[in-house]
Amino acid sequence: MRIVIAGGHGQIALRLERLLAARGDEAVGLVRRAEHSDELREAGAEPVLCDLESASVEEVAEHLRGADAAVFAAGAGPGSGAARKETVDRAAAVLFADAAVRAGVRRHIVVSSMAADPEHPGDEVFDAYLRAKGAADEYVRGLDALDWTILRPGMLTDDAGTGLVRLEATTGRGPIPRDDVAVTLAELVDTPATAGLTLELISGSTPISVAVKSVAGN
Repeated sequence: MRIVIAGGHGQIALRLERLLAARGDEAVGLVRRAEHSDELREAGAEPVLCDLESASVEEVAEHLRGADAAVFAAGAGPGSGAARKETVDRAAAVLFADAAVRAGVRRHIVVSSMAADPEHPGDEVFDAYLRAKGAADEYVRGLDALDWTILRPGMLTDDAGTGLVRLEATTGRGPIPRDDVAVTLAELVDTPATAGLTLELISGSTPISVAVKSVAGN
């Protein structure tokens, strides 16, 4: 499979790229900066320069053509202000989804955030982030041309993954290692029966592959 990942230099994306490359898939990571390319190559991924804040839908669609799946794992990141939550966490996610439609890539996975809500109240930067993610999720849900799955992890940690999670429509708050988020994404890419689901993910007691099969069967 050829999987194109937006935000290819992110912490979850790099983990996902390693997993995909190790199992023989072709991982392509979109990055804004050329200096990040070597890290993607070390992870086994093909780096592609593409700034989602300035690219057109058609430019992004060109990078997506021929892919089997698309994963949106980009984010403005810590330290960014409310304006970039809008341009990256909302607008870039919308652009990437539109480009996937244009390119005919149906399988579409979004890394979102627990409590994402376009109507989330508050004036802090994190409130703006949750509104931006919620608005992007709502937009993707409205695209019938995509077989989308939205994954909303809990509090991300750099702890070693356990491979044991709780994956449900609603889990309640909790932590989740980035390692386990990446493994879950790799499983979701392979499980189109999860299309149309918005799922929360925290650490738990169920092996990831079992958890994904369980929600796919519901």
